Amino acid sequence: MSTAPAKTAATSEPFQAPAVNPPNAHSTSTTPLLSANALVWLWLSLVLILLDQASKLYFIAVLDYGRSVPVIEGFWNWTLVHNHGAAFSFLAGASGWQRWFFSALAIGISLLLVHLLRQMPRGHWREALPFALIIGGAIGNLIDRLRFGYVVDFIHWYWRDFHWPVFNIADASIVTGAVGLVVLSLLPRRNA
Repeated sequence: MSTAPAKTAATSEPFQAPAVNPPNAHSTSTTPLLSANALVWLWLSLVLILLDQASKLYFIAVLDYGRSVPVIEGFWNWTLVHNHGAAFSFLAGASGWQRWFFSALAIGISLLLVHLLRQMPRGHWREALPFALIIGGAIGNLIDRLRFGYVVDFIHWYWRDFHWPVFNIADASIVTGAVGLVVLSLLPRRNA
């Protein structure tokens, strides 16, 4: 009995089954929305937007404007304020142009970061996580600007005579994302 490969009748070449390529089941060459990109991180942005908006609606309902309610005496109050500027009241005293400027900026930055997430592999969490935080915060404050003409802030931290500008969950998300982006970019990457 011979162990040599079988010969086809038409040629003297060994028989080879034709290669079967399944239709792009695991291919990354499909459309970008269906590939394993980092857009999945937008779930975090959505959660932050919902938390931000729910917290603002709650504090609008239970706090009087400008009145502080102590949470931790000497350090933390709930204080409802209207911020016409950017995060932590930056440019709050400007004449009104800042509403539209910061709205356009939030839309532009969010679209840019979504585009970058779309092109980024899903596992690049060092970039995707901060991007998702920034998008969630930017959209959370954008909703306020478009709805009220100002951003609702309510978290007031202070120590003795030093008072940090009153802020909200969206502001904290933006700052955490920006700081995270810098810090994570400085840390060495592990090779997989």
